[in-house]
Amino acid sequence: MDTNTFPKMDLSDNTTGCCPRFNPAGWDNRHLHFEDKKFLRATTRSAMHIPWNMGQVFTRVQGHIDDANAADPATEIVLSRDTSAWEGEHFFAVDKDVPEEEMTTLSGDFITRVFEGPYRKAKNFEHDIKIAAKAMGKEAQAVYFFYTTCPKCAKAYGENYMVGVAQV
Repeated sequence: MDTNTFPKMDLSDNTTGCCPRFNPAGWDNRHLHFEDKKFLRATTRSAMHIPWNMGQVFTRVQGHIDDANAADPATEIVLSRDTSAWEGEHFFAVDKDVPEEEMTTLSGDFITRVFEGPYRKAKNFEHDIKIAAKAMGKEAQAVYFFYTTCPKCAKAYGENYMVGVAQV
């Protein structure tokens, strides 16, 4: 198992000009290990788990990441989770510090599960990955989701993949 890496993504299959089509091969049932993996942390406001300012926050953050030349397009992953019904937390994988943004690291072992379905089922998917961790004799300490495409691209591709990433 490599440290601080994600499975590779094929960025060439991009008919929307926005998000590349996600290929789930290699993402399901993976074990990841991070040692001080660098992330940029940002928060969004929500109303009953529905984001209010996600576009504004993601646009600002992506601009800062681009300005700092801190992204590797093949591993441009955002891990997201709701910390409450009113706030979301997002971790943008980066290669170096990004000025004007909050930097953090993640360390530990993680498992992945690929899910396909509407965003409203994320709570069910979170439950499923916690059960998978328990079946492995582990406990999911935190569960994040990598939303592989934006809603418009998910509709265009006819598939809405999400990767659950649970720290165990």
